[in-house]
Amino acid sequence: MADAPILGGTKKVKLDEAAFGERFVGPLVHQSVRAEQAARRRGTAATKTRGMVSGGGAKPWRQKGTGRARAGSSRSPVWTGGGTVFGPQPRSYTFKVNRKEQRAALRSALSLHAGRGSLAILDTSAFTAPKTKQAFDLLDGWSQSAPTLVVLAAEESDAALSFRNIDRVAVIEADSVGVTDVVGAASLLLSEKALEALTARTGAPRAASGATAGEEAS
Repeated sequence: MADAPILGGTKKVKLDEAAFGERFVGPLVHQSVRAEQAARRRGTAATKTRGMVSGGGAKPWRQKGTGRARAGSSRSPVWTGGGTVFGPQPRSYTFKVNRKEQRAALRSALSLHAGRGSLAILDTSAFTAPKTKQAFDLLDGWSQSAPTLVVLAAEESDAALSFRNIDRVAVIEADSVGVTDVVGAASLLLSEKALEALTARTGAPRAASGATAGEEAS
C-alpha cells in the first residue's frame, strides 16, 4: 500500500489503495483533460456576416456603362470592410465524459503522483496565521520539482494565504480540482481534509479492512 510523508514531520500517511494504487491509463486521462479544457473555453468569438455589417444598402454604381466590375453592395465579403464568410460564431465546446470515466481518470492521475513519490501531506494546524516564509521553507525542505499544486479545504484559509504568493505554486480547493490540474503539476501537496475529499471524489470502493486514506503510519 502506498503512503505519503507529512511535511515537517517523520510520520507518513497510508493512502487508499483503490484511489492511489491504480494503473495509469493515458487515453482516459487525455480524454478527461480535453473535456475539462474544452469546458473552460468561453466560446464567444464572433464575426459579422454581410447581413450584419452596417451600410451597403445602396448599389455602389450602376450595373452597366462604368467599365468596372458589377457590384451590388459595398458590404460584400470581397470588399474591404465587408462581411466575413464562414467566420466563427458563439458556440459551446463542451462534450460529455461519463462519470465513471472521470473518476477513473482522477484515480489514474493521483496514482501517478503516489507511485513516483511526488505526493505529500500538509499539516495545516501548523499555520495559525498566514506566513509565506513558513510555507516556502516546507516546500524547500521537500525538494520536489515545480510547479506544485497545493490542495486544501475551504476552511483552511491561513494555509492557502501562506502558499498563494510563492512562485510556481497553485492553491486550489479540493472540490475544484480537476484531472488537468493534477497531471499538470510536477508535485502534489494535500491537506488531510483535502485528501479525504479527493479520495471520496474518486469513487473508489473503501477497503473492508486495513488502513484507509488519512491513517497515520510510523
